[in-house]
Amino acid sequence: MAFSKLSLFFSLLLLSFLSLNSLVSCDTDEEDNLLKGINDYRASLNLTILKKNDNAECLADELADQFKNQPCTNSTGANTVPGTEPQFANYPNLLAKCHLNVSNTRDGAVMPACVPNLVPNLVLTNFTQSQYNDNLNDTKYTGVGIGSDGDWIVVVLTTGTPEGSYSPATGAAIVASKIGIIYHVLFLVMAAFYLL
Repeated sequence: MAFSKLSLFFSLLLLSFLSLNSLVSCDTDEEDNLLKGINDYRASLNLTILKKNDNAECLADELADQFKNQPCTNSTGANTVPGTEPQFANYPNLLAKCHLNVSNTRDGAVMPACVPNLVPNLVLTNFTQSQYNDNLNDTKYTGVGIGSDGDWIVVVLTTGTPEGSYSPATGAAIVASKIGIIYHVLFLVMAAFYLL
């Protein structure tokens, strides 16, 4: 009986760590291909390549998750103009998940695209030969985060300015995140005492 409770506890512990690790996003082939294509495109224009920005990538992943249930049309319903935020009611929550705040994302650009099966050449064309072309040609953008989910792929461009750096939020957002992890660990400890 004690062995079964102990194995249940360790199973819960393993599941807990796996769920915490799922917060760290992994690059996909589609995202890597698009980044290479965008940087090749920028290099052909004698522009600097875009460097990966983990915080922008986190937001791109969160936004792609929001888009995944929307139909694949030319109109995404999101505001993609630089200096404005996408029109999701839970946008502040998405920023908080990535430890960001709106003041560090104002100068960035959010560019969603839907391409069935995320065919690499079509995905790249959707960014280099569309309204997003102006952003990709702009020298103010220095970093990039890319996320995808289903047929949706989102590119978030960052700048070297404080208002577009996508640097982590300080203070309350980080404290709230740490408190969440503490509660998670405390729950596991309480479950262990109950099971043992």
